[in-house]
Parts: sequence; C-alpha cells; structure tokens
Amino acid sequence: MHPYIHAASNPDKPAYIMAASGEVVTYKQLDERSNQIAHLLRARGLKQGDGIAVYMENNPHYFEICWAAQRAGLYFTCISYRLTAPEVDYIVRDCQARAFFTSDVVKDVAGELVPILPTLDAMIMVNGAIGGYEDYLPLRDAQPMTPIDDESRGLDMLYSSGTTGRPKGIRRPLPGDAIDSPDALISLVSLVYQFDEKTTYLSPAPLYHAAPLRYNMAVQQLGGTCVVMENFDPEAALELIEKHKISHSQWVPTMFVRMLKLPEDVRTKYDLSSMTTAIHAAAPCPIPIKHQMIEWWGPVIYEYYAGSEGNGFTAIDSEQWLAHEGSVGSALLGIIHICDDEGNELPVGEAGTIFFEAPDADVVSFEYYNDPKKTSESRHPVHKHWSTLGDVGRLDADGFLYLTDRKAFMIISGGVNIYPQEAENVLVTHPKVADVAVIGVPNEDFGEEVKAVVQPLDWSQSGPELEAELIEFCREQLSAIKCPRSVDFDKELPRHPTGKLYKRLVRDRYWGKSDSKIV
Repeated sequence: MHPYIHAASNPDKPAYIMAASGEVVTYKQLDERSNQIAHLLRARGLKQGDGIAVYMENNPHYFEICWAAQRAGLYFTCISYRLTAPEVDYIVRDCQARAFFTSDVVKDVAGELVPILPTLDAMIMVNGAIGGYEDYLPLRDAQPMTPIDDESRGLDMLYSSGTTGRPKGIRRPLPGDAIDSPDALISLVSLVYQFDEKTTYLSPAPLYHAAPLRYNMAVQQLGGTCVVMENFDPEAALELIEKHKISHSQWVPTMFVRMLKLPEDVRTKYDLSSMTTAIHAAAPCPIPIKHQMIEWWGPVIYEYYAGSEGNGFTAIDSEQWLAHEGSVGSALLGIIHICDDEGNELPVGEAGTIFFEAPDADVVSFEYYNDPKKTSESRHPVHKHWSTLGDVGRLDADGFLYLTDRKAFMIISGGVNIYPQEAENVLVTHPKVADVAVIGVPNEDFGEEVKAVVQPLDWSQSGPELEAELIEFCREQLSAIKCPRSVDFDKELPRHPTGKLYKRLVRDRYWGKSDSKIV
C-alpha cells in the first residue's frame, strides 16, 4: 500500500491527472520523483522528525513533494496559497519547517517572504525561481531516483483553517514504521467507500486541505487514479465525471449548491452513471440540497463528520440519511458523548458539545502544536481521553449524530441561544441566493440580533425588495427569533475553497474589528 509498489507492478498507470492541463504523472514517475526530493531533503540536513512546508496551488509537483516527506519520515505542512505573507510566516515558524516549497503562481507573496522567513535549509520554487529561491527542477533532477537508505513513514501536520482565530497545527506522533504500513484511513476508505486499484477519483478541492490531501494520497496508496482539478468549476466537474468515468469523488455542500443552480439543460447533459461513491463533508449540508443531490445522482451520496485532528469519525450513506434526515451518521471511530458546559453527559435528543472518546483510555493522539492551552481546552474536564472539535450537536435514539453549529458562531439574543446554521440552511435554498452567512450583530436592547449577509446570484437583484423576500422566506420555515431581522448584500463572501465560511471576517465588520485576511 504505497506508490512504490504500484510503480513496480504497474509503472505506466496514471497515479494522477491534472484536469485542466491534462498532464499525466505515472506511478513510476511519482516514485522516482519523490525519491529524488527525499534525497534532496537528506542532503540539506533534514532528518526523521523534521518538517517541511508546502505553499502552492494544485499543480503536478504537489504529490511528489508530499510523498518525499512521507518516505523520509518528515512532517509535511501544506499551507493555503490564499494566505498573506505574515500568515504564511506564522505557520512556517510555528511548525518549525526546515524546507519551504512554493511556486511561481504565488511569487508575489513568496517574494515578500524572503526577508521575513527564518533561516531555512531550503527555499525552493516550482516553475522557475525569483530572488531568494532555488529552481525546483534542476535541484530535483540532480538527485538519484532510488530510495534513501533510512526510509520511515512521515505524516502531514496540517493547520486549522483559522475561521475563529489563529490557525493551530495538528500534530500526531510519528509512527516510525515502514512507509507502506496501513493506517486507519486506508482501512476506512477501503471498507466504507470501496477504494481500490480500480478507483478513479475526482478531487475538486485545494490539496492543502486535510480531506483532499489525505484521500488523494489514500487512492495513490491503493493504486487507483486521481483526477485533480486545478480550480473548481461546477460544469467542468460534471464534464470530468463523464470524460474520465469517475467512480469516486469528494465534495463540500457549496459545490453541490453551485452544481444544482446550473441550468437544467447543463446539469442533465453529462453522463454521471460511472459514479458509485460521492463523498461530502467539511460543512453541514442543508436538507433540501441533500435531497436534490440524491434525486439527481441516486443513492451514491455518502457523508462523514471528522476533523483534521483524527479523533473521531462518523459516516452515513444515502439510505441511512433518508431514514435520519440531517444526520452526519453514526460513529465508526471513537465513541460519541454529548455534554453540557460543565462536562455532564446529556440525554438523547439534547444538544451539547460533541466529544469523541478515544479507544485508548490514556491517550488522545493529537495535540495543537505549541498551544497547550488549546490542547487542554479540547479535552473533557474529567475524561481526558475524550476530545472535541468545538462543535455542538445531538444524538438520536439510534446513535446518529446531528450537528447544530460551532460554539463560536452561536448568537445570544436577549438570553436566547441561536445557532445560525439553521437560517443559513434555509436561505441558501432560495433560488436568488448564491451564498449566505448568518451572524450576530450588536443590538443595544438584546446584546445581539440576527443578520444575514447574502451573496445573490444576480447582483442587480440586491436591495430592499430581495431583503424583505428573504426574511419572509426564512420565517415561513423557522420561528421568527431564528431568522434575520435584516439582510445585507455582498458580491462575494469570504469562503474557504474547502467549503468553510470565514464567518469571523464577516462578523468583525459589524463589531469594529479588523484582523488579517484569515487569522
């Protein structure tokens, strides 16, 4: 279960295909190139347990760098290419990377980083190099294509997306075992989603995020083929499913919304019959959107709830979801506990903080790097092997989990707790809405009141008439206290390509705060 095995048994099989350019990288090429980068990193002094950082867009070199770190026993931290120089600098310093890989696509920010990054053993740029960086290809191609002598399994060390504060690195202990050793994700995707060497996997999201990175690498461990979109486009995604006879794919709900709002003649002209498994996660999916997707694609829609922390995992298929509408599934990894603010377990049906109980009563296998306070806050006050991602939810009598919202997004209006996800799930189904954020804004009498910030499909329709229409639309489906009292319009909401909304940035506009682009 590693690309080197498939390089030996099926060297010319595509490990991945870049969707827009059509560039194919075979297993033989992936194996040889990752060996070369592993040699380069050893030559620069990086040893097992050290780290690298990767700051670039989806491109053909991404996986060879990650696999090089994986086979060299290194931590690899993939950073959003949308971040500013100070934000990248913070992550590089925090993860203590010794090598930094970037690309000419982000050369403006990369140039700003040259004088502010700490001294590193390597600063390397793909597709040519500007001052302060070495050119990637000449460095790579000067190295041997054979494995390094001291291979061991490295891990990703990814950072939270910073939706509610500074991103924090999620660090797990290095296993120190063979590079082809199976892990929990491989077992999970093989058993639950039937990933194998026949899988053709469409990846429409940025590779710096946990799910796309890990699932693509899982496909490559098992010998399948990935089709990687450089950027998501709803019609292009449908076209790729037909063209490559995609069997498996992974999405976020905002992608579903964008595909569903294509003209019907566009949506129906592509043959999607090859798809057996369409996985989605990262954000709650509105019930009407999920119904429409199952009606359109059939019972191939799978959902899960998990975090980069890897502390728990729930899963649900289409048939189960239709019997438990709105659920994100039952636990496959960890035992779920719903607790109040003091840590007491709540009865079935009551909403509270979601904790996952680890199988080992002494160990929770992640920490927030350099942040013992946040690590401690993620643990249950009594049961230290229970951990939380900060989400709120409830369990039904059958053990299925339903997400309410993140604690940090809760609105308190006149002493009443309001979870804005409910109103967002209603408003995004309105035919004139492309995207929406529901937040709490200052109110002298009640502390906060509910406001919606809407990205309309057609900007010319924004204004008082649409505002009144959307408020009434929401009140037809939810109690008035949960609905916005006002609606503002924005040409584009600050949403992460993985589907997460940077709600803090929207909220801070109304509270007189001005933070950086993400953190």
